[in-house]
Amino acid sequence: MSGSVLLKVTGAIAAVTLSHPGKLNAMSREMWRKLAQAFKAIQHDLSIRCAVIQGGSTDFCAGGDISEYADFRFEKTTLRNFHEDDVWGGLEAMLYCDVPIIARIEGNCMGAGLEIASCCDIRIAESAARFGAPIAKLGFPMAPREAALLVRALGELTVREMLLSAVVLDAAEMKQRGFLNRVVFNTDMDADVSSLTERICKLAPAAARLNKQTFRTAGPLIQAEVAIKLVADAYDYADSAEHHEGIAAFIEKRPPHFACVAHKSSTLIRP
Repeated sequence: MSGSVLLKVTGAIAAVTLSHPGKLNAMSREMWRKLAQAFKAIQHDLSIRCAVIQGGSTDFCAGGDISEYADFRFEKTTLRNFHEDDVWGGLEAMLYCDVPIIARIEGNCMGAGLEIASCCDIRIAESAARFGAPIAKLGFPMAPREAALLVRALGELTVREMLLSAVVLDAAEMKQRGFLNRVVFNTDMDADVSSLTERICKLAPAAARLNKQTFRTAGPLIQAEVAIKLVADAYDYADSAEHHEGIAAFIEKRPPHFACVAHKSSTLIRP
């Protein structure tokens, strides 16, 4: 099973649920495509005043579905297509959605989950939630647009810490660093999210859409486009030894062994 993204509209509220049983709702390629479809549908339904995105069980999203990676990550073109079409297609649909989006975060919010949460307007997490992007353990960097998105939402120091040291932070720390609007106990989550959606739905929907359009004029989409233009050959690492080793080690459930080998870095194009 490749997982699913479920869209349910009740009155003026859209609920988007990431569901990948047994994999902590890790995002598959198909799920990224369905995420884009869901938020495009929300954008075009003028009856919807608020959207909530959540995980289908005890976790928001633990990252990407690594079991799929060997099928496409080790060749530059297919790797680029995955990040620029599938992943960015889903994130961009969220960023272009003019409906207020609430992230309801429980359990693990890692990698892909952190990127999805970064596209939301208001983020509420339960106290035991965990956040990070430990992809350095998998032997590959974050795609330029996705990294720019996180820098905008989390701040540069936090993103550097996550990507360079694979640190995992708790909800209290993430609130202190400005990523979360509030942290609640698990038993209070339903009431807190319900109260917020009701508040939003009572406000002027056209004004909300116009506000979101204004936010985009200085928001993550612009930074993301600049990022991809500044980095040439961002996916040259596709067939690198580090990339193969990191993913193989994860699948084989062993620590990775990264040798000090020369690797062609992507070229920074200076404006």
